[in-house]
Amino acid sequence: MLQLSKPPRMRTLVSLSEAYELCRQITEKHSKTFYLGSLLMPEAKRRAIWAIYDWCRRTDELVDGPQSGLTTPETLDKWEQQLESVFAGHPVDDTDVALVDTIQHFPMDIEPFRDMIAGQRMDLYRSRYETFDELSLYCYRVAGTVGLMSSAVLGFDESRRPTPWSAQQEHQDPIEEAIALGIAKQLTNILRDVGEDARRGRIYLPLSELALFDYTEKDLLDGVVDQRWRQLMRFQIHRARKYYAQAERSVSALSRDSRWPVWAALMLYKAILNVIERNQYDVFTQRAYVPKTQKLLYLPVAWLRAQAL
Repeated sequence: MLQLSKPPRMRTLVSLSEAYELCRQITEKHSKTFYLGSLLMPEAKRRAIWAIYDWCRRTDELVDGPQSGLTTPETLDKWEQQLESVFAGHPVDDTDVALVDTIQHFPMDIEPFRDMIAGQRMDLYRSRYETFDELSLYCYRVAGTVGLMSSAVLGFDESRRPTPWSAQQEHQDPIEEAIALGIAKQLTNILRDVGEDARRGRIYLPLSELALFDYTEKDLLDGVVDQRWRQLMRFQIHRARKYYAQAERSVSALSRDSRWPVWAALMLYKAILNVIERNQYDVFTQRAYVPKTQKLLYLPVAWLRAQAL
């Protein structure tokens, strides 16, 4: 489990370059898809994204890490205090050094970070969600917030902003689409990890939607894959793809050097849904993942979309 550190005056922290290297290593180890997308960015943006990922990973491990059973609401209170220290320019942990630098070069709001901590608080006391409205709040907090954090780094192309006379674009909001991409990825994670979560006693699929397909909690915990389950999964995958489609509409609003990596990350994550379908929706005994060779095939397609869309 992530251990909260002593105040910075009591320990010597690593250099800035060492801090970013630690963030890079953590990103590469824990999220191959996210890391691959980051490599398509200019160096400054790439390093900033690694720093954000590292903080999000450490936050997630407080409730999902090996020793998460020791985490209490007070642990998260202390973690939020450490976050405030970082935003004040005072790193506490080694990788905080990189995040402080990122915040200085890419000014961002602290609220998405606080919202993510609030999402971890939900995981402390909830293992079920009755409706999708309840689940969507959780998805925003633990993943939509990443879209907000990343937007400050990715940047926007002001020349591509919607014009008052453009009916096709007038309802697009790049910030909302960034949140939509985070939610789409989280829904994909939920569908991919149904079996793993069930073994920890957690069910993220809305219970009301299980009931809609006459599928029970016991069926899920037992790993039953039948026609009811396949219909339920088709329903869930369709929803996730709608969020991806929403996110796609505003990739062109990003700064030019950010479009290719975002298209790549979007397509690679979305491809996990295709793998789930090929596995006949068995997410209990098979983990859906996109092979590295197939990931590389997506990159030129993502590049073409970044130029044309």
